[in-house]
Amino acid sequence: MNWQDKGFLISRNKYNENSIISEFYTENHGKITGTIFGATSKKIKNYLLVGNKFHLNFNSKQENKIGYFKVEIDRFYTPLYLEDKKKLYCIIYAMNILKILTVENQENKKIYLLINNFFDLLSKKNWLVNFIFWELEIFKILGYDINFNDYVKNKIINGDKKFVVESNNKIIPNFLVKKETSTNNRSEIINGFKIVGDFLDKTILKPNNINYPLSRYEFINLIK
Repeated sequence: MNWQDKGFLISRNKYNENSIISEFYTENHGKITGTIFGATSKKIKNYLLVGNKFHLNFNSKQENKIGYFKVEIDRFYTPLYLEDKKKLYCIIYAMNILKILTVENQENKKIYLLINNFFDLLSKKNWLVNFIFWELEIFKILGYDINFNDYVKNKIINGDKKFVVESNNKIIPNFLVKKETSTNNRSEIINGFKIVGDFLDKTILKPNNINYPLSRYEFINLIK
């Protein structure tokens, strides 16, 4: 089996002294795992960073066995943020959650488009809020949609109108309910990440016996 495609590197692990096992999310084939031989050579090791986009040539002798990639860089993304620790860790987490939640060999153009959009949102002023909605859109595409309006009621707290979950009185940030990306309220943004993290853990990860990704903890700790 042989094909060519474009894809984002979402994970890499050392295979032997000269090679790595890599996972790409591709435009026409979904998530694909394969070996990259010579990945530690000076020619390519510096651009084999999670998040970068590549031209891919995939070969496999048998469909049920791991194949191998020949890669050429299409676009550098991650190196643009090596000096911005918050955005770098955001990239690492975003690629990690795609690795965790997506299925091998299952094409999904919506997810591929969202990865492209992810790197656009990093350049926006309110990129953190935009990233929260990016996460929620990934979950929705994978079948885990949530409409916060269905769970909240209005309540006056300390003179301010808040959205509160009826069952447990948990406050949901206004921007999540109204689907607004213009907020600059730091505490609301951090609370938004917590709410989305709880949804991810309780609704998606635990029912599928998947551990909460360390990369999300590390990212959230940086932005607090």
